[in-house]
Amino acid sequence: MATTTKNALVLLLLALLPLATLSSRAGPPSTHKSHGPKHPSPPPPSPPAAPAALVRTTCNSTAYYDLCVSTLSADPSSATADVRGLSAIAVSAAAANASGGAATAAALAANVANATAGQQAAAPSAGGTTVVQAALLRTCAAKYGQARDALSAARGSIAGQDYDYASVQVSAAAEYPQVCRVLFQRQRPGAYPAELAAREEALRQLCTVALDIITLLSNSS
Repeated sequence: MATTTKNALVLLLLALLPLATLSSRAGPPSTHKSHGPKHPSPPPPSPPAAPAALVRTTCNSTAYYDLCVSTLSADPSSATADVRGLSAIAVSAAAANASGGAATAAALAANVANATAGQQAAAPSAGGTTVVQAALLRTCAAKYGQARDALSAARGSIAGQDYDYASVQVSAAAEYPQVCRVLFQRQRPGAYPAELAAREEALRQLCTVALDIITLLSNSS
């Protein structure tokens, strides 16, 4: 009887032992939390590209260095252009300005003409000054158109390596808008439009840059 009871206790202990062992080996639940992958920070913006060495060297020979650098660098082809290519870019920029001047003058002329028509409808004797002003503005548009055409001819001369003729054409292009200003000063139909004054000065500076580069090109050929 005692043996039977002892055997029963041994069997009970053996049955409970795995549970106790597992309980002792099981640690507390993990408290580690996964935060997932971190997104990398975006790279800082790239600094603007520096002008090509030849652009800087060429512009050092012009009267308006900053304008020269900004004008040439705005054209992607300047990065691989030689001095002749840079002169063509400068002339093209001046031609674009002249085209803008022609469009500005034509728009001003149209506005004045429309205002004049309204005034004359209300009072047939009115609008004499504005009629003159509209006519002068149309002349200004034509002069800027001539400047654009002269610059187009200069580009062709540069391509043909006729640098003397290119210089003559660029010089003429710079002078055409001055006729517009002189006419306003003589006939006094109103103040010389600020938009045209700004265009005239910008074209003069662009033509100066183009002439300086053409001179550099001519001296090195």
